Amino acid sequence: MNRAAVALPGAALSLLGVMSLGFAAQVAGLSHVRYERTQQTAYADLRGALATATAPVGQLDQHGRLYQPGTAIAVLEVPSLDLRQVVFEGTASGVLEDGPGHRRDTVYPGQAGTSVLMGRRSSYGAPFRDLDMLTSGAEIVVTTGQGRHTYRVLGVRRTGDLEPPPATTGRLVLVTADGQPFLPNNLIQVDADLVSEAQPIGARPLTAAALPAAERALAVDPGAWTPLLLWGQALTIAAFALSWARIRWGRRQAWLVGVPVLGALGLTVADQVVRLLPNLL
Repeated sequence: MNRAAVALPGAALSLLGVMSLGFAAQVAGLSHVRYERTQQTAYADLRGALATATAPVGQLDQHGRLYQPGTAIAVLEVPSLDLRQVVFEGTASGVLEDGPGHRRDTVYPGQAGTSVLMGRRSSYGAPFRDLDMLTSGAEIVVTTGQGRHTYRVLGVRRTGDLEPPPATTGRLVLVTADGQPFLPNNLIQVDADLVSEAQPIGARPLTAAALPAAERALAVDPGAWTPLLLWGQALTIAAFALSWARIRWGRRQAWLVGVPVLGALGLTVADQVVRLLPNLL
């Protein structure tokens, strides 16, 4: 009994330490694998929607409801960066784990007005890692349900820099974090003007004032707290259960059963923790 009382907490703490290392591995490595898989699947699905003319072209679907965050809406291509990414509706942290996101209170790419796309710089594929390397005149192409739209880069600016004059047709603004990896201090923004024909704008009931705070630049997602607590409890229970099994069954048998369970729970917890970090990391 005394042996168990001493061994259980020590083993559980060791396991939780291993899971902390697992979190670091998830953010730095495994997240990129998941990201690529998600992008491949989304690209195939969006190509089908584009071919059948069912891809989104505005805030509302055919039933008059707002498209759900995470809906694939466009393909972003930046030849000079060798970049091709599926763009999703919404810019909350969970959406940006899958790819660049369209800020929902702005027009769609290719339409008259300013369209804002946001993406991560360090984790989950880091699609906008090299955004600050773009130079004036570089080409950006965005494909939506309204066709292919071409933009020319005006330049790169950081927080506090002067904004370029208003566009006469359409403008695309790409946004990511500035600063050291995982230590953002400001924003990097790339402005590009539309040089192809501007497309009409659909109904836009979601305004900037109504945009959830979690979808703004460098915001965190408070909605992650509840699932994090629930999955965190499950992980803690599993860690103690594995410690108990190690004493009763032996180390080899306990790890054989427990490691897959702890691994799955650890990855789920890591995803929720990332949602509590600034969404452009």
